[in-house]
Amino acid sequence: MDILKLLEMFKQIFANCSDIVLRPVTIHGQARVLLIYVDGLVNANALEQVVLKLMASEGVPGEAENADPLGTIIEEQLVAISRIKVVHQISEIVDGILKANIAVLTDGEIKALLADLEGSEKRAIEEPSAELSVRGPRDGFTETLRINTSLIRKRIRSEKLKMESLNIGEFTRTDIVIAYIEGVVSDSVLKEVRRRIRRIEIDGVLESGYIEEFIEDAPWSPFPQIQNTERPDIVSSSLLEGKVAILVDNTPFVLIVPMTFWSGLQAVEDYYERSVYTTFIRLIRYSLLNISLLLPSLFVSLSTFHQQLIPTNLLISIAAAREGVPFPTVIETLLMEIMFEGLREAGIRLPKPIGSAVSIVGALVIGQAAVQAGIVSATVVIIVATTGISSFVIPRYNLGTAYRMLRFPILILAGVLGLYGVIAGIFIIAIHLLGLRSFGVPYMSPMAPQISGNLKDVFIRTPRWSMPRRPPLNSGPNKRRVPDGRKPSPRRGRERG
Repeated sequence: MDILKLLEMFKQIFANCSDIVLRPVTIHGQARVLLIYVDGLVNANALEQVVLKLMASEGVPGEAENADPLGTIIEEQLVAISRIKVVHQISEIVDGILKANIAVLTDGEIKALLADLEGSEKRAIEEPSAELSVRGPRDGFTETLRINTSLIRKRIRSEKLKMESLNIGEFTRTDIVIAYIEGVVSDSVLKEVRRRIRRIEIDGVLESGYIEEFIEDAPWSPFPQIQNTERPDIVSSSLLEGKVAILVDNTPFVLIVPMTFWSGLQAVEDYYERSVYTTFIRLIRYSLLNISLLLPSLFVSLSTFHQQLIPTNLLISIAAAREGVPFPTVIETLLMEIMFEGLREAGIRLPKPIGSAVSIVGALVIGQAAVQAGIVSATVVIIVATTGISSFVIPRYNLGTAYRMLRFPILILAGVLGLYGVIAGIFIIAIHLLGLRSFGVPYMSPMAPQISGNLKDVFIRTPRWSMPRRPPLNSGPNKRRVPDGRKPSPRRGRERG
C-alpha cells in the first residue's frame, strides 16, 4: 500500500489523539518509511539513535535494494533492536502501537515491523510498605509486568516455571500472566483458573482487584478466597506449594489461588525464622485473633446478662466505672467501636506525616474526653482499645477487614441474647467457613477435612525437614518437597569428617 494512503488511514484511526506521532521518513531519497508511536511510552533517545540515525546513516544497501523488499532489509540490517515482531493486520499494528511499540511501515508492503522501545517511567523496586518483615528479602513488585515476572524467574530458575499470557479488557487490553510450575500445580486447579479468567468480559482492567471479583467462589462472603501480595518471595513459595499466581500489568499486587484460611494468618517471616520462634508467635497471633473478634461481645453479654459469671470485685469495678453513663453497654460499645474504626480509616486516608499522629492523638483525646464527660466508661475504652490492638496482628489486610466486619453483628447478638447470641454467631461463622471453597479446595483445609500430614504447618510450624510433602489438595503429581531422613544429626556430621 502507498505510504501516503497508510498515513491518511492511520490519521483517521488515531483522530484526536494528540499523543500519537506519525512520522514519514525518507531514506536517502530512495524509499519512504512511516513511523508510528505513542509519545511518552517509547524511549526517545533509543528512537533517535537506533532507528532514525541508523536509517539516515546506512540507507538502503545497493546490492540488496532490488533483491529483498525494503521491510526485510530494515528488519535484518537497519533496526538494531532485540525484540522485533512482524504483523500483517491493521488491528495488530494498532494494538502494538498502544503497547509502547514503534510501528515501521514501508512503501508498497502490506506488513509492519513492531519494534519494542518502551521507555515509560517505572517505579523503582522497593520494599512493600504494607508487608514489612523482620527477616527476609526487601524487594517488592512494581507496576510493570515484565519486572514482576523477572523477580519470580530470578527465584525459580527452572524451565518448568510456566507463564501464560493473555489480554483482558475491551479498551484497556491489559496484559495478564498466569504463572505456575509444571508438574507441581494441580491440573484441576489450573484448568479452573484458565476457565474463569477466559470467561471474563469487561471494558477495562485497571488493577488485579477487577480480576479477583470475577473469579472468586463466594462473592458475598466476608472472607477473602484469593490471596494478594506485593512480595515476590511469597509468590515464589506459593508456586512451590502447587498454587497458581495471576499477575496483572499496572499493579504491584499479585493474586494467588487457591487460598485457605490458614494461609491468610501466616506472616512473611514465619518461614525465615526458626520453627520454635514461629510457633510461639503463631500461638500468640491466634489468641489475639480470637480476642479481636469476641472480646467486645463477651464483655457486653457478661456485663448485661450474666453478671454471676464475673468475679465480685471486678463486677463492682465495672459497675462503679459505669455510674452516670446514659447508654446501655451494647450501645456504648458500638459507639466506641465505630469511632475506633473511623480513626483507623482517617489514619490510612490522610497523608503519612499526619495520618499516624491523627489516629493516635485522636484516640487518646476522644477516649479521655468521653470518659470525663460520662458518655462512656473507662472499662469500655480499655475493651475497645485492646480489641483494636489485637486486630493489628492479622497479617492480611483483607482477612483483618473480615474480622472487623463480623465483630459488629456478633456484638449486636450479644446485646440481644447474651452468651447464647455469641455462641450462635460463632456457629454461623464456623458453618460458613466449613462450606467455603477456593477453586475447589476446602477453605479450612487441612483442618477440615483433616489431613494429618499437613497439620505441622497450621497452629505450629515444624522444621522444614519434617514437612517432606506438599499440600495434597492443591498440588500435582510432584508432591515431594524434601527427601526423607534430612533431620540434622551432629553424629552423622562427625562421621563424614
